[in-house]
Amino acid sequence: MLRWRKSGSFASVINFGMVTGKSPHSFEFSGLCSVRMKKRKATGQPAHPAENLLKRQFHAEAPLQKLVTDITYLPFGGKMLYFSSILDLYNGETVAYSIADKHAAPSDQGSVYTSQAYQAAVKGKGITMSMSRKGTPADNAPIESFHSTLKSETFYLEDLMCTTTAIVEQTVRDYITYYNSIRIQAKLNNQSPVDFRRLAA
Repeated sequence: MLRWRKSGSFASVINFGMVTGKSPHSFEFSGLCSVRMKKRKATGQPAHPAENLLKRQFHAEAPLQKLVTDITYLPFGGKMLYFSSILDLYNGETVAYSIADKHAAPSDQGSVYTSQAYQAAVKGKGITMSMSRKGTPADNAPIESFHSTLKSETFYLEDLMCTTTAIVEQTVRDYITYYNSIRIQAKLNNQSPVDFRRLAA
């Protein structure tokens, strides 16, 4: 299930992860989204990777101008879960996320971003795609860092290495609320991402 930030500054839902297997939702803004390329398995579907347009230029002048997204594993519950999130580079806020089990997520997460149908849908909404180079996590460092921080400050810190699927999902939901609305960041003048966005509006 996709979850997103509800705000007057949002025109619609954004979903680059596509981990639920559902059709893309509508998105009506012009922005730059960076996607980290995953190793593809032979699926019979040709790859159409986008150029690395972001080129590690992680500064954004306005909300929703530049977004980064990736998928990470959550191997802490009764079954493997996949966590997909979208981060706004303007203030580091998680603007959308999805949690799915291995039956709902595609066998190769990278292939969904390189499919012709997906890229056509993205282009049709006025969004420019940018894909990291293979084996270069630094090209998508902000989302890599966020996923690492999420795991470090929850599952590893609280020793939730073997728990229930329900607790894993709730832990992620609670952390995102905390990260967006409460956890201050020095680069945001010691404000939370949400407070920084609101005060800058």
